[in-house]
Amino acid sequence: MASKAYWSASEPVAQKTYCDAAETLAGRDLCSIEQLTPLEVRGILQLAGDVKASPERFRKSLDAKQLVMFFEKPSLRTRITFEAAINTLGGSAIFIDSTQSRLGERESLADIAHNLERWVDVIVLRTFSHETILGIAEHSTVPVINALSDLEHPCQALCDFMTLEERFGDASDARLTFVGDGNNVAHSLMLTAAQLGSSMTIATPKGYEPAAEVLNSARRIAQGTGACIELTNDPVAAVKNAHVVYTDAWASMGQEHETQKRAKLFMPYQVNEKLMSHAAPDAVFMHCLPAHRGYEATDDVLDGPQSVIFDEAENRMHVQKALLLILLGAAKQHEDVYLKAGSAPSRRRVTAAR
Repeated sequence: MASKAYWSASEPVAQKTYCDAAETLAGRDLCSIEQLTPLEVRGILQLAGDVKASPERFRKSLDAKQLVMFFEKPSLRTRITFEAAINTLGGSAIFIDSTQSRLGERESLADIAHNLERWVDVIVLRTFSHETILGIAEHSTVPVINALSDLEHPCQALCDFMTLEERFGDASDARLTFVGDGNNVAHSLMLTAAQLGSSMTIATPKGYEPAAEVLNSARRIAQGTGACIELTNDPVAAVKNAHVVYTDAWASMGQEHETQKRAKLFMPYQVNEKLMSHAAPDAVFMHCLPAHRGYEATDDVLDGPQSVIFDEAENRMHVQKALLLILLGAAKQHEDVYLKAGSAPSRRRVTAAR
């Protein structure tokens, strides 16, 4: 694999990526990775890298901005990283626990959206139904961010590819394998891989493949970027020579009643040392967390030297800072600084200490 940096302050293409994303994404929603262009995905990752490298440059960029979060599902990483992100950018967050009453039950999604748009600057939603996110976005005049739905998890996929590129360089050089259930995380990873020109293989038991419409969308995008998206039911073949081995829970939130059934069916897809031995020598292991230890992955993999699971968790905050800056139009104020020769920090391959 190439070890070249995936961002460079001296490269005109990198500068164009940053500026174009700041221009085209301001005021928009992020409901799906499919809504983005390859250039916009690059811009988000580029700004996330800048924010991570020089957080002091962005303090007070969202001064007095308000973010509201409605969560129908429990959360550790998503809630804390969004709150930390906007707080350190000068804004503040309001959290609404919707685990007992889902959005749209007490009043219509349109009425909720029309109220919120008069009080806050950005809406973050973590829901069961993807239609809930689309419904709020349709009626809201302020940006809406999908912080997880049953269809996609775009913020997670963006931070995963940020982590991947910190480790290896350009994502188009990487071969990613996802082993397990073809769920929302797999969907967003496929779409992001397609946007960035990466090769990705998804290995699932029969009947648990990713949704056909998402697969078709990813392959359509891939036609323009040179990406390759493949499916298989053979985990060993899928992992062979992979640079990244990724897994997630076998039963997502809302599927707990299928836990025992899935545990038997998915056990051949467990990521353990034996399966990891088929990957490339410098391969890393990824998981979006929380992990069900001893099921989709073993402790020796989760806590082993190839694991970058906590690097992923950290990068959630940096990616979400970048999203907030771009969607709220605040990234534009940093363009002049960025475009000055040598003003942006140089990018280098990062290998996390373990």
